[in-house]
Amino acid sequence: MPSPTPSPMPSPMVSPMPADASLSPSACSAPQTARLITGPGVWMESDATAQLAATLKLAGCVRAVGMPDLHPGSGHPIGAAVATRGVVHPHLIGGDAGCGARLVVTTVERMDADRLERRINDAFDEDLLAAADPAALFAAAWHHGARGLAEVEGLPEGLRKLASREPAVDELPVSGDLARYRGFERSLGTIGGGNHFAEVTRVTSVADSQTAATLGLVRNALVVLAHSGSRGLGTELGLAWSGGPTDDDARPLPRFLGELAGACRFARANRLILTYRLLVALGALRDHTLRGGFDIVHNDVREEQVEGASAWVHRKGVAPAYAGAPTIVLGSRGAPSWILRGTGAEHGLCSVAHGAGRRMTRAEATAKLKHRYRRAELARAALGGRTICDDSALLYEEHPDAYKAIEPVISALEQAKLATRVAALTPVVTVKRA
Repeated sequence: MPSPTPSPMPSPMVSPMPADASLSPSACSAPQTARLITGPGVWMESDATAQLAATLKLAGCVRAVGMPDLHPGSGHPIGAAVATRGVVHPHLIGGDAGCGARLVVTTVERMDADRLERRINDAFDEDLLAAADPAALFAAAWHHGARGLAEVEGLPEGLRKLASREPAVDELPVSGDLARYRGFERSLGTIGGGNHFAEVTRVTSVADSQTAATLGLVRNALVVLAHSGSRGLGTELGLAWSGGPTDDDARPLPRFLGELAGACRFARANRLILTYRLLVALGALRDHTLRGGFDIVHNDVREEQVEGASAWVHRKGVAPAYAGAPTIVLGSRGAPSWILRGTGAEHGLCSVAHGAGRRMTRAEATAKLKHRYRRAELARAALGGRTICDDSALLYEEHPDAYKAIEPVISALEQAKLATRVAALTPVVTVKRA
């Protein structure tokens, strides 16, 4: 990925952290800053901002940016980008390395909702990997990502053809040794729990017709969208590197970056299979029914330019927003997702929010919403979309009411000049099955 271009100074919507957040560790050789990207209607918990301030105490930290979807995580906030020099902190990436979103635009504009729901159920019931050699499948995903699936014998021909459309070379470093991560190949093509989903969604508005055209986005087009990660492999990676920071003097940094690259490629392969399932349901696997698309990773670390020098930018629940590149901020089942065009703004560490962000913990959502909604109401969202999910507890935990409103989040990102709107996507059928 090319280095981001300089961008204008931040607008007033980019708010500095309180003065007591700028505590300087002795290992840090540059002035530190922490900023919140906020604005009217954006709600944040004090626990999340306190966690963001605490990241400034980490060795080598030079900048931390909290997005409008910032919310508390396990020790460190979700929805934050953190830049360091001389050291990488694996725990800042979280336990789902490679988690992100893949989007594929189709020419299909309509399908009967009942028929689509049946076809999606059938597509997710199919065991796509049964005839493939497990070792070959895992190695292909680990070393070559989504493109690697094109070379695996025993996979459906349509999946292999879809994989062959991927770039032969990606921007990640060479994947590390896969020996300690074997055994996760059977989880490929599965969504996972929590806020992960696979979805058929519709383009309901276009704000930037020129950028939309480069992706084939037109009003009413159906788009498939998958939000998932490395399905347990990232947890294994996090445990393996939980002992603290990595650098060339202590625990070798190249080894961690190689294993992280493998997890990210595995996650990309997983998302490709999820989008394949949805494309099968839509009958949109032919060349003339496929338009543009992209895949972004929002749990990883990249070497990028910060203040004119190289730095390690950690993203945890944060989507990259490089200059001119498409990105996406995910809505809930009751709010649209927005495709954006990044500006490469350095004051935001070339990043945007990856979603609306939670305003209730999962336990709080279950406790509060069980008294507000009947079980039969959970499968229908406010925007008219349907949800396929057999776990009523998950539907309460992930109910739209548990999330912040998306509009203030998008407005804050635009006011801070981190990205501009391209198109809105409204859910038609959402799948939430582990």
